[in-house]
Amino acid sequence: MIPNVISAELSDEDQAAIMAAITTIREKLPFSVSLTPSERRAKAKMGDKTRAFVEKSMEFATYHPDYLPRLFDLEEMRRDVELFAALYPVLMELIHLQELVQDTYTTVGQEAYAAARVVYKSAKANGRGAGLEASIVDMGRRFAPKTSKSQSEIQA
Repeated sequence: MIPNVISAELSDEDQAAIMAAITTIREKLPFSVSLTPSERRAKAKMGDKTRAFVEKSMEFATYHPDYLPRLFDLEEMRRDVELFAALYPVLMELIHLQELVQDTYTTVGQEAYAAARVVYKSAKANGRGAGLEASIVDMGRRFAPKTSKSQSEIQA
């Protein structure tokens, strides 16, 4: 018997509501940026030590503005620090949600794949001679050995 951890459905209406909620989140973050992988790697990582450094620097700059460069924009720093702090709990919840969706997707995909293997095995064992060869061959393509060149490339 195939172990079944998830037995659920996602209605079209619920899927549409989820997609609308995601759209709302995107709309509430109009200042979001998209980085390339190399840009992402080049950015400073904001762990606990760096967050504490930023907070202490903001406090210093607030109480001692005379020690800052003349053109330093303290208000812009304040906006960045406040936005950074406001985004942190949102990020944590989105990461948690992404992990839940990914784990659910992986689990249900594994269950569907296990069921499909049972169908294929049964079709191979019981479907020969019943006019089902084309379907069996079509399903079996999943297990065909990979070749470095496709047949069309070889024939060309």
